[in-house]
Amino acid sequence: MLSLRSINQFYGKNHILWDVDLDLPPGTCTGVLGRPGMGKTTLVNCIMGHLPINSGSMTWQEDGSPPEDLLLQPMEQRARLGIGYVPQGRQIFSQMSVEDNLLIALLAGQDDRHRAIPPMVYDLFPALYSLRHQRSGELPVDQQQQLALARALVLQPKLLILDEPTGGMSPWLEEEMGNLIHRLNHDFGLTILLLEQHLSFIRRVADYFLLLHRGRNVAQGKVAQLDDNMVTRWLAIL
Repeated sequence: MLSLRSINQFYGKNHILWDVDLDLPPGTCTGVLGRPGMGKTTLVNCIMGHLPINSGSMTWQEDGSPPEDLLLQPMEQRARLGIGYVPQGRQIFSQMSVEDNLLIALLAGQDDRHRAIPPMVYDLFPALYSLRHQRSGELPVDQQQQLALARALVLQPKLLILDEPTGGMSPWLEEEMGNLIHRLNHDFGLTILLLEQHLSFIRRVADYFLLLHRGRNVAQGKVAQLDDNMVTRWLAIL
């Protein structure tokens, strides 16, 4: 579905990402791990078009369709291709209602398919339906996170990118978030790219992992291959 090859990114003279490779097969969940400041969010910002890359390739391909060069697509077109994004910190419009947050997200589609909120969104988040006229900034943290997810799902993406979705959550809410991600991945068939600092969460929900250290992918593979030696060497603070 998405393939990255030799991605390099600079911020001024600082080399942030170094020859990063990443493959996201359809229907899988991949967790990106790394200590804070190791390039996880920069990688996602490059995928979404928020940041330019200096070299490398990004190829997007759906089943039965020819491959597309994602680097040729502007930021807004990447959402229309089928890439949904839930940023770190949620970034909802706190002064607007739940429903207005979702309707604004629909405008990004700009075609007839996206004139109404898909029923599956409120099926997944029934509490948001009853609160749809409430100001979103008044919601508790778990429902704000649900709204951020719902906003990404209104365009019915094929790939969903989640940046630190458990941030600020209690262990109980983390478990609920894990259940939701598992459902989106297994029941709805969404391909998921998950950025997380919590190793236990990645091991619970992901099929594959990518480990970033100082902008380099120092290890990757199936989650079962993420052994204690890697954890001790690269993720000792987790």
